[in-house]
Formats: sequence, structure tokens, C-alpha cells
Amino acid sequence: MKVRGGILLALVACLAAAVASTAGAGSTTAARSQAVSCKGTLKMGFAAPFTGGAAFLGNEQLSWAKYAVKTLAPKYGLKISLVTGDIPVETGPAGALTVAQKFAADKNVVVMIGPSTSGSVAASSKTYYDAGLAHITASATRTTLTKGAVKEATPYFFRVVSGDYIQGPQDAKFMVKKGAKNVVVFDFQEPYSQGLAAAAEAVFKANNVAVTHLSVANTVTDFSSFVTKVPNNADFVFFPTQKPADAQNFAQQLIEQGKKAKVFGGDGAASADQFKVPGSFVSVFSPDISTIPYDKPLIAGWQKDNPKLNLGPFGPAQYLSVQVALNAVKKACDAGNGQIKDRREVARNVKKIFVKNSILGGSFRFSTKSNDPLNGGFYIFEIQSDGKYKDITQSTK
Repeated sequence: MKVRGGILLALVACLAAAVASTAGAGSTTAARSQAVSCKGTLKMGFAAPFTGGAAFLGNEQLSWAKYAVKTLAPKYGLKISLVTGDIPVETGPAGALTVAQKFAADKNVVVMIGPSTSGSVAASSKTYYDAGLAHITASATRTTLTKGAVKEATPYFFRVVSGDYIQGPQDAKFMVKKGAKNVVVFDFQEPYSQGLAAAAEAVFKANNVAVTHLSVANTVTDFSSFVTKVPNNADFVFFPTQKPADAQNFAQQLIEQGKKAKVFGGDGAASADQFKVPGSFVSVFSPDISTIPYDKPLIAGWQKDNPKLNLGPFGPAQYLSVQVALNAVKKACDAGNGQIKDRREVARNVKKIFVKNSILGGSFRFSTKSNDPLNGGFYIFEIQSDGKYKDITQSTK
């Protein structure tokens, strides 16, 4: 009897352990498949860095996401609550995964905006996919998220801006056209900068441009020792950081040491409040929308809601990502007769969305070959003497 009792207790213990081990998966499945009424308030998750070194990005995007929900949701007959999850870039994959698990477990979250950074997308895309959640970014540009033999993101990941497979080569070609013969290329020992650096470096070498490659930890803030390694005859320094303040510090230290090279930052450096050394350059995935006539009422409305903020390069694309998400939710609600029976219905509709007059100019649709925008591009800005960003894209063509 003692032996049988022991076996019985062991079986009970094993069963309990098995149930516990599948509890997380079960809650995710339930959240994915449990129907929600479109007449109630639906939740739209938004994952971005609202604190830390890239907080400028998340908070600029948040202002436009709020404005898009406020102005567009009523037009689609939807009640939407925008809920946020903070992913400071310094937390790495763990922070992105924690936020993803929180949103995946909430059945009322029917679509996700973000994550805003490529590393966060790579770390959390499978969690969103398993939960049936479409996640639409306005700024995660790493090439391998959507392209390559092994994609880092899942089929439920979409982006409304172009990838680094366009940005890196385009930036390098611009510098070559400007007469670059000697350049310095930085990477910050993380995938975003490494991908951009490699893409740009390939173009430089193909055009017989001398390249000095410097690899720096992304925790470094004093670049004086690295500035000494910049050749005196260097024309440009390609500096694809995700922290504009670092680009500012580096450019200033370059000047202090008498170096003549111009700093060229990727989209991660594009902050007129933080990176403003005249003569420097940045590339961004969206144009200066103040030059698009039909955007003027949108800009005026956003500025009324955000009187202390300046029009920046990251926010407008976020408006577009919310617009795409709301359209997909509306289609799912209509198909389900006022219910979203499974969040995957929203995800299946994202790819079908067409926006006639996109806030970024022209029409918007996704490519048939990837979950990237069709005919997307990047725009080059030169920092003026007053610190303002001037779109010089047309003059570079």
C-alpha cells in the first residue's frame, strides 16, 4: 500500500506540474481566441522606449499615436483605448519580452503598435504571433526582420517604413556622390548599427573609398579616445547610433580635436533637440511632412494638442501605423458582425490596407513580397546653422 500510495502521489504531482507548465500557454491561447465585442472599448497596445536613452523616440511617437486614435477611431465607429508598454533600449530583449507577454495575455488588446526598435521586435515577435497579435512598427528598420533566409520577425510583423537594406546603401551613395574618399564607419556592438554599418561599408568598398571601421560599446558616452582614431583626411564619419545625444557628443568632440569630417547619422540619431551640430547629416524614413499640402490640417491639429512639441521625423509615421491598424480592426469587426472572434482576423487584414493620401505623401500599401511598404524610401536631412533639419533629398538625386 505504501508503494501504491507513493506512486499515486507521484502521479498527482506530475499532473499538477504539467498543468502549471501549460498555464501560460493556455492563457495566451484563450486571450487570442476569446471573442470581444466591437461595441465596447477595444485596446490598442503600444510598445516603445518611453524612458532611457531613446525616450525621445517613444514619446514623439506616442503624441502622434494619441492624436491618430483621437481623430480616426470615431470615423471608423470604434472606441479605442491606447495602452503603453515601456521598453527602454538599455533593458535589451528581456524588457521587450515582458511587455509582449503582458499584452498577449489581455484579450481586449486586439492589435499592437510597435515595438519601436528592431531589437525589441526580434525579441518579442514570436510572442505576439503565438497570441495572434499583429504588430505594426513605424521605426524598426533592421533588414533581417522581414528579409533574408532566416527572418527575425514573424508573418504578423508589419512596418510602414522602409528597412535598412535601403537606408545603409543610400546613405553611403550620398557620401560617395559628395566626393568621399576616406570615411570612418562606426558600429555599437548591437544589431541595428552593425547592419547599417555593413550595408554602407559594402558600397564604400565597391567605390574604392578607404574605410576605417571602429566598434564601440553602446554604453560609451565619451568618444574622445575614438575621435583620435579618425584620420585627419577623413571626409565623413558614418555614426548609426540609436542615441542622438551620443551623435551630438561625438560631433562636438570631433570639432574640438580639429577634425574636418562630417558626421552622418542614421534614423536613430534624428532628433533636432539633441543632435544639432551644423553641417551634419541624418537619414530618416519619412519626409518633412510640412511640405505636403494636404498634411497641413493634420499638423495644425496635432500641434494644438501638443503645443510644447516640435514637428519631428518619427511621429508622422506612427500616425500611419495607427491608421493601418484601425482599418484592419474595422475590417475584422465588419467581417465578424460586430465581434472580433480571434485576434488573428485583425492580423489577416493588415496586409490588405490601402491608404490613398498617406501622411508621408502619396498612397500607401504593403509590398506583395514582404511586409514592408511598397516603393518606400529614406530621406536625407542636413543640419542648418540654426540647428534645424533641412530635407535635401531632392537635391541629392
